[in-house]
Amino acid sequence: MNPQRIVILGGGTAGWMAANLLAHRWREHPIHITVVESPDIGIIGVGEGSTPSLKRFFADLNIPESDWMERCKATYKVNIEFAGWSPNSQNASYSHPFISQLDTFSERPFQVNCYTRRLGLDVETTPEKFLFNGWLAKHNKHPIAPDHFPFNVEYGYHFDSGLLGQFLADHAQQLGVEHKQRTIEHVQQHPDDSIAALVCDNGEVIPADLFFDCTGFRSVLLQQTLGVKFNTFKDNLYNDAAVVFPTAVDQNQPVETQATALSNGWAWRIPLTHRTGNGYVFSQDFISADHAETEFRAHLGLLDSDIEARHLQMNVGQVSQHWYKNCVGLGLSQGFIEPLEATALHLVQTSVERFIEEYEAGHFSNKRQDNYNNIINENFERVRDYIVAHYKLNTRDDSEYWRANRNNEHISKPLLELLDVWFRRGDLTQHLKENGHASHFSATSWHCLLSGYGAYPPLSVNQPGTGDLYSDNQLDAFFKGCLMNFKSSRV
Repeated sequence: MNPQRIVILGGGTAGWMAANLLAHRWREHPIHITVVESPDIGIIGVGEGSTPSLKRFFADLNIPESDWMERCKATYKVNIEFAGWSPNSQNASYSHPFISQLDTFSERPFQVNCYTRRLGLDVETTPEKFLFNGWLAKHNKHPIAPDHFPFNVEYGYHFDSGLLGQFLADHAQQLGVEHKQRTIEHVQQHPDDSIAALVCDNGEVIPADLFFDCTGFRSVLLQQTLGVKFNTFKDNLYNDAAVVFPTAVDQNQPVETQATALSNGWAWRIPLTHRTGNGYVFSQDFISADHAETEFRAHLGLLDSDIEARHLQMNVGQVSQHWYKNCVGLGLSQGFIEPLEATALHLVQTSVERFIEEYEAGHFSNKRQDNYNNIINENFERVRDYIVAHYKLNTRDDSEYWRANRNNEHISKPLLELLDVWFRRGDLTQHLKENGHASHFSATSWHCLLSGYGAYPPLSVNQPGTGDLYSDNQLDAFFKGCLMNFKSSRV
């Protein structure tokens, strides 16, 4: 291949994640990578959670947890607990645990029991009882298994995103990535409108063959310069703002994220080693920022506190083309689906990994650009479906916000078909396989959501009292025995 120059505009977690993946993958190629970030533009830097894909990211880069977790104030994450989303269900909350190798023994019984319950029979369908990470979360135990434990346990992390960006910047530079702190004044373009170079306010010109836009919602290159259209998801994801507060360290060090429904949105609670991250994600169409802050302070018991709130704006949707001409959008520049299931970094990581595959398959050209765009667009759409389902299926009736979400008919055809299969008592797992809609969220994840919301018909009058695979397979005793191998996360 010919030598190539790559410029990543914007640092932050997305930019430095891309720099690390590209530098690591192409370390044997004549490729020069430069990250250009403005010293005047900060990053959001709130407490953030990940999916298990971040564990694979660090493993691929040969970075042990001992090197980064303490520095980034990180904790383990095995589960997301949803509280108050569906008051009509049997439980006040439900969990979406990450799925591990150990669940090979229990996924099928869980899915069968969900089908049995859809027939009106009274069987166990609580998601966190069927998946081992649900047990770890309930008993507050680290997911690190001893050497003698024969199964892999999947998990994600909670971390300070600002500190993680700094760590990734240091590591990328060790891989040979050049770092320039510059303020960009102008973007030069070729006659075909592709990007030629970045012009800095000090007169320096930074040319490249390929550019990555990691400039956040501003999307300086992809949207502002190249004019790529942004497709909003506002018609079915109403939330467009957040207010955030830090609070004291939780001495219990829970290994889960909590997502609690409030009057016009939901609140996250993310435990870090130096503080607890809290945020209220809401829709400004239904509540003002000031009223949201007041409600959130009351929720946290901070009405009389002088802790300063930070208000963030969100632009929910995705660009029409994630890779256009010689520019690839990543992170907030390419799109954002609200943080409910912590998919932001997952989408960045998988977008970079897929780009590397397509770029190499196209012999380091844009021959595979259309294929890439179709794949990433589909990834965003299917993640959107899963998030939309949280709102569509809610059973709250305490505000117009929740009623509007439940009555919203602007949902995709794949999501409509999936819900139809569920309520018609069809095979959801088979449906996902046949239609290729599994995406990031597996059939078991969908069963967690639908079962957690209590999306079932009333119980039949006559109950046989048999057919409960949870008790038949003695899963309670099985998981309790496995728990004995794991240590408490309490500090």
